[in-house]
Amino acid sequence: MAGIPHDHYEPKTRGEKWLESRLPILGLLHSTLTIPTPKNLNWMWIWGIVLVFTLLLQIVTGIVLVMHYVPHVDKAFASVEHIMRNVNGGHMIRYFHMNGASLFFVAVYLHIFRGLYYGSYKTPREVTWIIGMLIYILMMGTAFMGYVLPWGQMSFHGTAVITGLFGAVPFIGEGLQTWLLGASAVGQPALNRFFSLHYLLPFVILGLVIVHIWAFHSTGNNNPTGVEVRRTSKEEVEKDTLPFWPYFVIKDLFALAVIMTVFMAIVGFMPNYLGHPDNYIPANPLATPAHIVPEWYFLPFYAILRAFDQDVWLVIAVNWLTFGIVDAKFFGVLAMFGAIVVMALAPWLDTSSVRSGRYRPMFKYWFWLLVVTFIVLMWVGAMPADGIYPYIALIASTYWFAYFLVILPLLGVLEKPEVPPNTIEEDFVSHYHEDDGVAPAATPAE
Repeated sequence: MAGIPHDHYEPKTRGEKWLESRLPILGLLHSTLTIPTPKNLNWMWIWGIVLVFTLLLQIVTGIVLVMHYVPHVDKAFASVEHIMRNVNGGHMIRYFHMNGASLFFVAVYLHIFRGLYYGSYKTPREVTWIIGMLIYILMMGTAFMGYVLPWGQMSFHGTAVITGLFGAVPFIGEGLQTWLLGASAVGQPALNRFFSLHYLLPFVILGLVIVHIWAFHSTGNNNPTGVEVRRTSKEEVEKDTLPFWPYFVIKDLFALAVIMTVFMAIVGFMPNYLGHPDNYIPANPLATPAHIVPEWYFLPFYAILRAFDQDVWLVIAVNWLTFGIVDAKFFGVLAMFGAIVVMALAPWLDTSSVRSGRYRPMFKYWFWLLVVTFIVLMWVGAMPADGIYPYIALIASTYWFAYFLVILPLLGVLEKPEVPPNTIEEDFVSHYHEDDGVAPAATPAE
């Protein structure tokens, strides 16, 4: 698909012409800032800039922390305390980094669910969606490895539990776990590995983010209607879009300022709210915490992992059919990673001809139930694995898979969507201009 027609950069001064002929960075910057953007974007489109800002915040604060951190099992915890107590501004830098991870995941979850609701994964943006899911997976890996570094009680024992999951892989599990840890148990080799990867992966994520943004130069942004920008002429493009600068840059910066105000309040007044008190105790391999829980952003998938125990009939059936190769532990691992895989496959599982959920009445109910399910999984993931909690986790996990594997494909056949507006301009006028030219409300499709 051809890119959206827009003004190309023409260098004016001698210095601009000299630089552009050798390194066309000014032209790239101009094309990025002036790219035509659908004029009807709502406030759910502000999470991109929050994610970019937070990634840069994590990289900068991480580099400063590395200057004082000692990746050694006998000194790691003490080095973190040294940062907190003796380094000038060290406590704030660590709190920025620690809570920045939470802001990162808040923004990415809102970004993902916005994409799921408005169909941003559909043609021609499937590759953009897959790149985004790769970024998300790398974020999870980076966050997990970073959680290990303070070498507190929860860090140490949480690492032992999570890396132990790789031991559940049939035939190669023990070797895989040893390769990952560099030893038979969590220790110095594991800390070395996780420290180096935690430092490296953010730069890989940054590269993928650049590719993710670059993809919009050819496909353009999706918008709340799901209707594509008209590209047959520059005049039509101008009716459907506005330049990214200054309109959306200013809007995004305002939203970022509001979000950062809340973020600064959390860092300043309740920086440890999302942490666990056991992680302020030095790691002790001989004393296991009563209730091991990961960070909040891992909880939904942790709940899915624990939901499929040896008493679930599906696990029993699969275990019998595979002659005991796939036991409950391995099934839980498959379910945990499968929950992310089915989300990545949404472009091919959604069979509806209408892109945006705004015009899909049946889809809306199932989608919001998915959002509730995600929140329930997050809650139950923090609860003990006994009593009623495993049953709640199993029901929620079942719906998560059913939504992507059953409901989305069936809705494309059973649902009667409403008719979206013909153009983005029509939608914009109907929402922001009260005059006689208001577009008619959406009606059921024939």
